[in-house]
Amino acid sequence: MQRQAAAMKSQAPAAEAPPPEAPGKTTVRLFAGFAGFGAASVNLAVSSSLFAAAGTGRPWLTSLALAAALWGATLLAWTVAALRNGNFPLPRTSAAALRAAAGVHVLAIVTGASGDRAGLSLSHLAALLLTLVIIAAKAWLGRQPSGDGDGGAEDDGGRPAPGGTGTARLLAAAFAGALAVAAIATPGLAASTAGQFAVPHGSHSGDATGHHGP
Repeated sequence: MQRQAAAMKSQAPAAEAPPPEAPGKTTVRLFAGFAGFGAASVNLAVSSSLFAAAGTGRPWLTSLALAAALWGATLLAWTVAALRNGNFPLPRTSAAALRAAAGVHVLAIVTGASGDRAGLSLSHLAALLLTLVIIAAKAWLGRQPSGDGDGGAEDDGGRPAPGGTGTARLLAAAFAGALAVAAIATPGLAASTAGQFAVPHGSHSGDATGHHGP
């Protein structure tokens, strides 16, 4: 009996391993994660600008500053969870929230393109571009056969299978993604109130009254 059981077990088909994920999917997901970090940072910078403006006789901006801070913190936590778990948490809810955030950024750009809010509009533009990158990445992943990104309730998020992408390719994608996001986020951060206080260290060297002056 034991021999027959062993023979039947040996004849049973082995469980098929999940197919490796296409390198493009892992790259797009990683790029979306970098864009999420950048968008969260810029939104927090926008919040700092609104808080500063609220302290100059415009207290009604405090509620907008709180909303920007809350959205930036939420987006940051969502991005961390997405990179940690290999999928996008709350795909439907996050898709709707990202589209709403993009609309708010567009409205802020249109209504504040002139005057003392021009710099803030640049921050909103950077946040808008990064938000659109996340939306586009989620939409692309959602059209893939594995149902990544914006799937329904049964969406497994398209967790990368082992061996799907080589280490060298992931490092190259991380480097390219970091450069692209930095190129978009840096001007937006610099245009905010927090960015204006972050004066480049070397700019004080030639100023006699600066930090490094005599």
